[in-house]
Amino acid sequence: MSDGVSAAIELSDPSDPRVAAYSTLSDAALRRTTDAEHGIFLAESSVVVRRALAAGMRPASFFLAHRYLDSMADVFAAHPDVPVYTGTDETMQSITGFHLHRGALAAMYRPQARSVASVLDGARRVALLDDVADHTNVGAIFRSATGMGVDGILLSPRSADPLYRRAIRVSMGTVFSLPWARVEHWEDTLAGMSDTGWTVAALELTEQSVDLDDPTLAARDRLGLVLGAEGTGVRPETLDACDVHVKIPMYRDVDSLNVSVAAAVAFWQLRPV
Repeated sequence: MSDGVSAAIELSDPSDPRVAAYSTLSDAALRRTTDAEHGIFLAESSVVVRRALAAGMRPASFFLAHRYLDSMADVFAAHPDVPVYTGTDETMQSITGFHLHRGALAAMYRPQARSVASVLDGARRVALLDDVADHTNVGAIFRSATGMGVDGILLSPRSADPLYRRAIRVSMGTVFSLPWARVEHWEDTLAGMSDTGWTVAALELTEQSVDLDDPTLAARDRLGLVLGAEGTGVRPETLDACDVHVKIPMYRDVDSLNVSVAAAVAFWQLRPV
């Protein structure tokens, strides 16, 4: 047994303040806890924890039931100064409120925020999330974007946080490897992209929409694809800031897809040629 496993801290009291991050604190509260500048976030599942660490995230603590300790021994050995909290399945479930069937959890320090310029630098394809507030959709978009060649993601002020637990889990940890940034002045940023050689395309059904398979779209050197919230779509003021509107040709009287599904279709079709 490794030193990290043997030094694991046994939990018996669900109200133990050392593991409050795993029980009493909401995602919003976590952002303001422990690290005054960035807060912390929770990585859920052994796979996601490993991907977060591989991407350079800094762990504050690890949290897992007895039966997962040996499988994470190499991780603990690589981070000997990070506390490892453990207990029976029943104890851990009483703290988190759910059964730990995905292995380890970890509290991690939020990374330094990226600038918009750093995400766009050298990129050819970016996704632009216009008030996509559902964490599941944000996570799914990140996963598709990473797998289909998108270089980065920009999020409007009211889009969901990619480092919320559900977004991280649905993304399978790809939120750690794909560059992203929050945009303060949304419409101005889109207009600025158009002024610097980007084509900003809204995935939205309007009277001006061109088909997604229009060959001129994939041929654009730098293309930003705007995705709107489920139901409401891309906001009118955002549409006004876009260079072109794009629609996915549909069959059997279906007029829309879930935004994360539509994003995956568009990412594939508009990959650089």
